[in-house]
Amino acid sequence: MRTLKYRGSTALVAGCLTLALSGQVIAQSDEEMTIEEVVVTGTYLKGKSQFDSPSPLTVIGAANLNEIGASNIADLVQTLTINNGAQNNPDAFTQNGTTGTSNFNLRGLGVASTLVLLNGRRQVVAGTITNDGIAFVDTSSLVPQIAIQRIEIVKDGAAAIYGTDAVAGVVNFITDDNFEGVELSGKWQALTDEGSQRDLQVEGKFGWGNDRTHVMGAVSYYDRTPLTTSERRLSRTQDDQSSLGNPGAFYLPALNEFLAANLGLGATPIIDPTGCDEHGGDSGGGGTVIAPGTALGVCRFDFGDYYNLVPEEDRLQGYLTLTQELGDGHELRLEGGYARNRATRNNSPTFPYLQLASSVVPAYHPEFPFLSNPFFDPTRPYAVFLGRAIGNGGDASPNQFASDTYRFSASMTGDVSENWSYDVAVTHAYNGYDLETRDVITQNFQNALFGYGGDNCNASLGVPGANGCEFFNPFATSYTTAPNSQSILDHVIGTQVINGTSKTTVVDAILSGTIGSTSSGDIGLAVGIQVRDELWGREYDDISNADGFAFIIGNDDFEDNRTAKAIFAETLIPVTEKFDLSLALRHEKYGGDIGSTTDPKISGLFRANDRTAIRLSYSTSFRAPSVFQVSGTSTSLNQVTDPLDGSTAFAAVRSFLPADGTREIKPEQGKAWNAGISWEPADGLQIDLDYWHYKFTDVIIGENYQAVVNADPMNTDRVIRAFGDTGSIVMVMVDFVNASSVKTEGFDISAKYSINTDMGVFQPFFEATHVLNYDIDDPQAGKIDGAGSRNFSNFGSPTPKWRMNGGLAFAGETTDARVYVRRISGMDDDQNPGTRIGSMTTVDARFSMNFGGFSESLDGTSLSLGVINAFDKKPPQVFTNGGFESKTHDPRGRMVYAKITTRF
Repeated sequence: MRTLKYRGSTALVAGCLTLALSGQVIAQSDEEMTIEEVVVTGTYLKGKSQFDSPSPLTVIGAANLNEIGASNIADLVQTLTINNGAQNNPDAFTQNGTTGTSNFNLRGLGVASTLVLLNGRRQVVAGTITNDGIAFVDTSSLVPQIAIQRIEIVKDGAAAIYGTDAVAGVVNFITDDNFEGVELSGKWQALTDEGSQRDLQVEGKFGWGNDRTHVMGAVSYYDRTPLTTSERRLSRTQDDQSSLGNPGAFYLPALNEFLAANLGLGATPIIDPTGCDEHGGDSGGGGTVIAPGTALGVCRFDFGDYYNLVPEEDRLQGYLTLTQELGDGHELRLEGGYARNRATRNNSPTFPYLQLASSVVPAYHPEFPFLSNPFFDPTRPYAVFLGRAIGNGGDASPNQFASDTYRFSASMTGDVSENWSYDVAVTHAYNGYDLETRDVITQNFQNALFGYGGDNCNASLGVPGANGCEFFNPFATSYTTAPNSQSILDHVIGTQVINGTSKTTVVDAILSGTIGSTSSGDIGLAVGIQVRDELWGREYDDISNADGFAFIIGNDDFEDNRTAKAIFAETLIPVTEKFDLSLALRHEKYGGDIGSTTDPKISGLFRANDRTAIRLSYSTSFRAPSVFQVSGTSTSLNQVTDPLDGSTAFAAVRSFLPADGTREIKPEQGKAWNAGISWEPADGLQIDLDYWHYKFTDVIIGENYQAVVNADPMNTDRVIRAFGDTGSIVMVMVDFVNASSVKTEGFDISAKYSINTDMGVFQPFFEATHVLNYDIDDPQAGKIDGAGSRNFSNFGSPTPKWRMNGGLAFAGETTDARVYVRRISGMDDDQNPGTRIGSMTTVDARFSMNFGGFSESLDGTSLSLGVINAFDKKPPQVFTNGGFESKTHDPRGRMVYAKITTRF
């Protein structure tokens, strides 16, 4: 018999310690595993078992991660029915700054609304942000997967216990501290069609201990090769076309005056008369010819083959923990971790050139083709280039991402009396997240169009194209008779470097014990304090500081920090033998305009009999704005649709600060209800049902750029256009604000039935989440019914109404097999009104064998073979850049894998 002592654990599902994801087989019998003590995530009180917890919770054991074929936490998140809108794909169009990271988004309430813990302690947020400016914890930098014993998810919010960020729930990663011996594993996974992408994961852990000391360490190396959009194209050509290409188009001042006077047209370009279609561009049939060599229109560029569906990645992670018994019931625990993650995601050869005021081509340019054009005006001897430096025929430009994370935690636990114990901890964590992106340097490009380009140019002599100076050729003759030299390309294209820094230091002190008793048991009490210091900042290169890039623009440096202080208390009252009442209260104080907040939680558990438990909880919650949201600014690139003409193009989206340098943002306030039942109507049959309801006011959001444009496309303070108010959108100004409200409700259901036979245990299982309502009051978009919608044009997350997992598992003496069927329902596409994103159903399967059943010398060695998306289903078509909904669906096709593990 093994006797296990669990610390900081979680979950309510009647009678089972290991509630497996998607209804996995519980392999341990009562004779193999007993529980000495459980402390539930979501409470600081000791001695609680899962069956005694009043919160709806899920436990995912290490075996469950293997059973679903997860190579990383992002693979797990993809299968969770309670998750909507996590940003785990390298989508350059909506998730530009999060490549190489992963996160949770429980209930679709935002990636910052799920608190992520490691062994019950906070982790630092990443030194990068989402496109809408939200900071989050990167679970890819947390801990080697082999070190995880289980993951525990609190699904009804726990701000009264843990404070800000626990709005939607808590995810607690518990490491296998008591492991002894050595375990090694290797996994290989690859696509079978449309691409050569593969993953390789090698991991190991060791553990040693005696009566007083125990050490556990783990290391993991993960290598992922890319899957490019040229290998697996999911988008249509028209979805990934830019009107700014190379070959490009040009504005002629006299022509635009003629068009305005005679045809009532605004600024209208003409297609490069030296070539378009013959060099890979798309003129749309040649354009409207109004004079020889003057065809109205643009030369479109298809950038769809240059990007990534899977980035190139390598990750190295290490983890070490030491526990030391000090005598008299006191224990010291030291924990350290390191993660080095590198990722590369491709962009188009160069971005569109948005600074049209700095794309003037003089008439003396040696390739200038307009001198004989009837619309060329010699009194204004120039044209304006509309395009990009490199387009058709160019190579993909690599976008580099580097993340380094360090974490150290020290804690002391022990008894202060027979009934009271303490837990004091200090945790410090750091993340540095660096981004390198190539783009055209505005001033260098304009100089090169004037003939003063090149690092060795002596412009002071005033002779364009001489004295080391070069012209950049923006015309299609660069494909034939007058190519641009590599030196001029190197001169006009530079690299933006962003160094992000995030630090967190947390001091926790908790005292717990009993303060009396009722006829049904002891009354538990926990009181504590927490002091949390957070720093977040970004440093940009000099060109970015001057807004010197033509597409990604730039940004100012930023760094700020703050300290939050909290006191909290929690009690458990066994009112009767069948009913427990839990109460919690937390007061948290911030500096500045954020102020303070006090939030309670009340929950109850009624055990009707040995087979039925009913739970109910109510809490208020808060989420304070992040350091970045209060004082920071950023510039990101996004796909924007112009409601004036229906055109879609990339534009810069910049968050701005008020004149006083800070934003007056209040913490968002929320209320959460949960009611559920766990029922075992027959031996082996377990059913869980929970109704959940969240309502938040003063929701902290980064304004949706599309909603800003839709609300007032001619607002020159918020929507910046080329040529004043007549041209295409080049920048949208957004802010962080407290929105009105969001309300979401639905239910979770899970059922599984274990059938014992002479062959082994068969278990059919099913789980589902149904979103009844996801109502958004957006400050720009207005009132939105977001359930079953992609929510592209508001601050919400993509929210399918149904997510379901089901299947059949089998566990024998030496073999294990299981089949999963996963379904995500369809959604309305509000980016393309009137269209619908289809549902998606995939099938996964896995077979494993334990060789210890055949030979004692192979005890602890197992082999697993599996397939993910067995029928090679493509994600549903979305008429957008990339061609699929990257926050909901996995773009990869059929994947097969093999994993071997040995333990000694």
